[in-house]
Amino acid sequence: MSTDPAPATAPAPTAVPTAPAPSTPSRGGLVLIGAVAVASVGNGLFLPLALVYFLALTDVPLATLGVLLGAASAVSLPIPALTGMLVDRFSAGRVVILSQLILAASYVALVWVNEPIGIFVASMLGSVGSRLYWSSIFTLISDYVDGIVAATRTDGWFAWANIARTVGIGVGGLITGLVIADGSDAAFRGVAVAAAACFAAAGVAIAVAVRVTSSRHKQGEERFGYRTLLRDANFVALTGLNVIFALSTLTLAIALPTFARDALGGPAWVTSTLLVGNAMLVLVLGGVIVRVVAPLRRTRVLVAAGCAWTLWCIGFAAIAPQEGMLSGPIVWVVLVAATLLFTVAELMHAPSSMAIAAAIAPPSARGRYLATFQYSWVIAEIIAPILFATLFAADHALPFVVLAAVNLVGVAATLLLERRLPASVQHG
Repeated sequence: MSTDPAPATAPAPTAVPTAPAPSTPSRGGLVLIGAVAVASVGNGLFLPLALVYFLALTDVPLATLGVLLGAASAVSLPIPALTGMLVDRFSAGRVVILSQLILAASYVALVWVNEPIGIFVASMLGSVGSRLYWSSIFTLISDYVDGIVAATRTDGWFAWANIARTVGIGVGGLITGLVIADGSDAAFRGVAVAAAACFAAAGVAIAVAVRVTSSRHKQGEERFGYRTLLRDANFVALTGLNVIFALSTLTLAIALPTFARDALGGPAWVTSTLLVGNAMLVLVLGGVIVRVVAPLRRTRVLVAAGCAWTLWCIGFAAIAPQEGMLSGPIVWVVLVAATLLFTVAELMHAPSSMAIAAAIAPPSARGRYLATFQYSWVIAEIIAPILFATLFAADHALPFVVLAAVNLVGVAATLLLERRLPASVQHG
């Protein structure tokens, strides 16, 4: 991969303003990443339950639960846009702490609710808190990096946050699987209490130990509204591109249980083994990938991620027709190798895409930009299950064939966008 500057024939990009150096340094970086891990354990504790929790503890029918949870999620759709304004007005740290307190309250409420209205309110609080968190945490990390005295890139910090998130969710899921093995009501409620404790602990840790001294709000720079943001063609293009790559990120967890059971005829433990393996690979390979890609253009890292996801899709599509042959060594080799490619792609994509979005953003509007960037994930979350279920019903290989083609479109579009981005955005 080339690390040369963009070609001279590329359109002249507009320079992106940067925040001036603060007078006092930020502190508490390790605590900040640790808080991301603890909050992610909280997410992972409840993630495997979802509908199962309410089915086990209430008499509300499944169809009604689906409507309640869907409505709770829909109510939170405007939250990222609101979060961006709050972050630029009051600081990312305050919004992140607020999100953790809301999440803690929502899980405490889950212990007591058993009627539809209570389930809706508790679930809505959880959805609002989650969108507040993911729409503000990366601005907090970026602001923290602004205040570090030693020269550093946001990419590495975003990478460690991604590692903490993935491993935390994996650990939380494993704990839940062990705790609820007996299926008792007390075990289910204990998981909700533990999740609430994780979010509360993360919020308190950030409030007490993390200090951010970014001076992006002190520059006298023009405040940017959402109209200005939507006229930023490079940022809008990046956000659209990220929908493609986010689809790939989300598809493994959505597709794997059904793919392993129906396409490969495999036992239930295949899914958990591969997902846990993915989390462990993130922990083991995360630091290595950060160092390997550091000298490269961020856009080229995204291209490499898109290519790795394409190969992952080709691998899954190739073994899909081999129904009932999971014990065959070739199928196992392809399955494991493809999952490894997925993990490498995930490790390259997450920090680089967020770093580009943060670098494009004018410092005073960083909160709005990074919150809006989260809508690429919101859109992908809506599309991914529909896309997979529809195509998988037609042919077991088809979802991966289509996703491979979509990733190749994303790779080509990323190379086109690269020509428009200044060197400061591509290299940090």
